[in-house]
Amino acid sequence: MKRLGTSAVGGAAFAFAAFVFFGPHNLGPRIQAQDATFTEETASASADTASAVRDLQDQVRQLRDLVEQMRAENIESRAEMRQLRQDLQATRTLLERPARGQTGEGAAVASAGSGNPTLATAVASAENSAPLEERVQKLEESTMLITSKIDEQYQTKVETASKYRARLHGIVLMNAFRNVGNTDNLDFPSYAQPVVGGSPQATLGATLRQSELGLEIFGPNLAGAKTSADIQMDFAGGFPNTGNGVNFGLVRLQTASVRFDWDQTSIVAGQDSLFISPLSPTSFASLATPTFAFAGNLWAWTPQLRVEHRFPISDQQTFTVQAGILDNLDWEPNYNSFVRTPQAGENSGQPAYALRTAWSRPVQGHPLSFGVAGYYGEQNWMWSRYVDAWAGMADWQIPILPRLALSGEFYRGRGIGGLGGAIGTSVVYGGNPSYKTTPIRGLDTAGGWTQLKFQLTPKLEWNGAISEDDAFANDVRGFATDANNGGPPGSIIGRNRAGLVNVVFRPRSDLVLSAEFRRLHTFPIYTSSSAANQVSLAAGILF
Repeated sequence: MKRLGTSAVGGAAFAFAAFVFFGPHNLGPRIQAQDATFTEETASASADTASAVRDLQDQVRQLRDLVEQMRAENIESRAEMRQLRQDLQATRTLLERPARGQTGEGAAVASAGSGNPTLATAVASAENSAPLEERVQKLEESTMLITSKIDEQYQTKVETASKYRARLHGIVLMNAFRNVGNTDNLDFPSYAQPVVGGSPQATLGATLRQSELGLEIFGPNLAGAKTSADIQMDFAGGFPNTGNGVNFGLVRLQTASVRFDWDQTSIVAGQDSLFISPLSPTSFASLATPTFAFAGNLWAWTPQLRVEHRFPISDQQTFTVQAGILDNLDWEPNYNSFVRTPQAGENSGQPAYALRTAWSRPVQGHPLSFGVAGYYGEQNWMWSRYVDAWAGMADWQIPILPRLALSGEFYRGRGIGGLGGAIGTSVVYGGNPSYKTTPIRGLDTAGGWTQLKFQLTPKLEWNGAISEDDAFANDVRGFATDANNGGPPGSIIGRNRAGLVNVVFRPRSDLVLSAEFRRLHTFPIYTSSSAANQVSLAAGILF
């Protein structure tokens, strides 16, 4: 108690002394100074807070704009992905399900999308509500798919020494065949011959020398024209003189040309097929020479320069005019393996001339066309013995029904052995051709072919065709003999007939399987006729 009381008295004394020393007259100024300082600090803090709020509002506004931009880009990306998905589905339907209408899943999706707006809206809503991670994953998968397709396309690219692209094309084709009778050629015959005494009636074999290899080059644009070039070869140029040489066919040039293509006009220069005889029957048993060559189908791979112009009559109809000059050839063999010698047409000092006009329009997805053409070339058979070679041609394509089509060609001419007429015979001699007094006569001929095509399914078709080449016997009898024209009895052929039936199956667009029966019946002028049959199987891959 004594200690507690002493402490209380001391505290009271200290409080009294402080009040006297720090009285109200001394405490007032200090309080006012503290109030002023507090007010300034409060104002400064308020200004800082307002600035921070404004900065935060600006950041929120920028963030909102960025979110809106991302949302718009996301919507656009989804639309592009849907379009890509539809394009991919349409392409897959065309490639894997070639039918008259949409079937399967593609048709169901298209039907659902077009006939059920509610379902389409639900699908779109489901896509919009899908999690961001799922959408990102789908986008990554699509990117990987596109990248793989680009890599695959790059692997198929053919590199060239220039900056212009090139495209490799052709077919690897194997033909297996069985012949009954004798023919001019074992694997792809053109006419029948008598069976030599002691020889068997039937033969069997196979070949790949009808495989073809081509290269197409796309050049620059020149004066508004797209330039391109194409070269194509096969392995039917003969055989080396070695054991089993029939398996080592020599490379042979078929065509090589340069093109200048405008919208309605084209200029073609090079060795090309006959533009005055543009059609051929469908067959994979005879590619090294066109089907029915020397039996009613005019053909040649001839150096030429031609101009084509297309007159659009309407949206569906086109009238085409083609005119050109050709190397004036007549089917003479070259007499030297290393030096070129002129043929009778080249000895005339001028080219051959050709003209063709055609009208065409599509009907039910197939071409309907009619064309007429003319050909003229002068020939000098030494000692100023001249022959005027000429021909008139017609060709047609007629779709009879959606799956049935008729096509064909007809010709009439003289001295056109260089185009395959009269089995490569342009003239006949009335004596020894080495004598300048020996008369010479151009051989008249007429012929043609026609084919009926039945497209059973988009992958399966049947073809039936007949043809005939008829050299006029009256030009030969009483004027020329086989011996005077460089051959044994039966070398001058008056008429050659052919017919075929085949089936072509394409399980894929680049895979071809075919079976064919062909019959040849040949009538020499001075001997009896001969016949031969061929059954062939073909398997090829296009590239």
